[in-house]
Formats: sequence, structure tokens, C-alpha cells
Amino acid sequence: MVTDDIDRISQTRRPKGNPRGYQRWRHLLFVHWRIPVAELRRAVPTSLEIDTFEGDAFIGLVPFEMQGVRPAWAPEAFAFNFLETNLRTYVHVGGTDPGVFFFSLEAASRIAVTAARVGWSLPYHYANMAMDVRGSAIDYETTRASDPAARLEAHYRVGRELGASQPGTLEFFLFERYLLHTERGGKVWTGQVHHTPYPVQLAELERFEEGLVSAAGLSDPGRPPELSHYSLGVDVDIFDLAPRRA
Repeated sequence: MVTDDIDRISQTRRPKGNPRGYQRWRHLLFVHWRIPVAELRRAVPTSLEIDTFEGDAFIGLVPFEMQGVRPAWAPEAFAFNFLETNLRTYVHVGGTDPGVFFFSLEAASRIAVTAARVGWSLPYHYANMAMDVRGSAIDYETTRASDPAARLEAHYRVGRELGASQPGTLEFFLFERYLLHTERGGKVWTGQVHHTPYPVQLAELERFEEGLVSAAGLSDPGRPPELSHYSLGVDVDIFDLAPRRA
């Protein structure tokens, strides 16, 4: 159980105001490795603190499908779908607002890549991607168009249901993240999403090869992921990215 003094509950509540957009995240695979804090410290902006669980820091790869992506003003008929994969770690801002920091994001949509780079200053890359769902067996592949070594091939099987993650557990620490932090113009910007808790299941990796960690400038873990989980998905409201007050 995590026993620090960081508030990890308030950001799970729906924020005030209207969403900026809507998305549906489906067939999410969460794989994680423990990684030395010093390794992350060299790669994460100094304005952000590395978040840890019982002293352990983590990097995660999350391949999934985005459905129904649209701004709030657009009707569902104009929504579009694409595959996405993010490489991330977990951070907080001076003991508050635990969230994620993205090293890279792959997307099979040039529109999404351009919009996220311009509007959110996030390190998106266009990639050739494919996913095949056959009952409990899922195949997922991605190769960055500008760097074929930045790739992922995952063949896995969905396992036992764990349900929603409980506060204080490692699963809650890893999955229930509703804030993203990025650095833009020398300032920390924070964005928020809202959704119901992830329905979590175990995942069994039958084949897993990746080059995204090294492509981000991090040391290759040199070992299979230590933790593998799956979620069928959640419906997501997207709120604004904004600079933090000093």
C-alpha cells in the first residue's frame, strides 16, 4: 500500500466546466517496468517530480484504440478512430497533482499527430499500426514512420478480472491517472481527463518486442515487462490543457 501524503483522489473527480472533447479508449494493454529514479530524472523536466510507489519508479507502454475522437462542438458523425501507443512515467508537481509524463506517443492519424503537437505540445509521431482482436487474444503492432526501430509488437491474451483498482494499491497508482503534465515555454502545463475507473484484467504476454523505450533515449530494460494488465476501456471527457499558476 502506498502511504505518502499526496492527494490521489481529488483528481479522479469530474472537474468543473465543460469538456473540450470526447474520446473512447478501448482494448488497452498496460505493461510496466521498474526503473531507477536516477534514470528517469535525466529524462524528465526538473519542474516535475518523479512519482514512486513504495520507492519504485515505473515506465509504462500503453497500446490501445481510440474511438469516437471529436471536439465537443462536433457531432458524433464527425468523430474518427485510430490506434495509439504511449510511453510514459508517473510524476507529480511539488507533492500535488499526480499524473503522467509522456516520453512519446504514436498515432495512426496524421490529423491527430498534428493537432496534439500544435495544441498540446505533446511528442506525437505518425506510425503504421494494426490491431487484431480475436476473442481473448489480441495482436498489436506499431512502427514509427520516421524511425523503423521505434516499434512494438505485442501478442497477448486477456486473463482474470481484477475489477476497479482500490486506492492505495499499485494498480490504482499505475492506472488511475487523470492528469497529464508537460513543459511548454518554460512552464508546466496540466491537462485533465475524466472517466469511470478502469475495469482491469490481467494480461498474459505471448510475444512482446519493442524499441520505443530506446527511441525515447532511455536505457533498454533488457527484460520482459514485469507487470501486464488489460482494460476493455472507458469513455473519456477531455478538458483543457492550461499553464499552472506560479
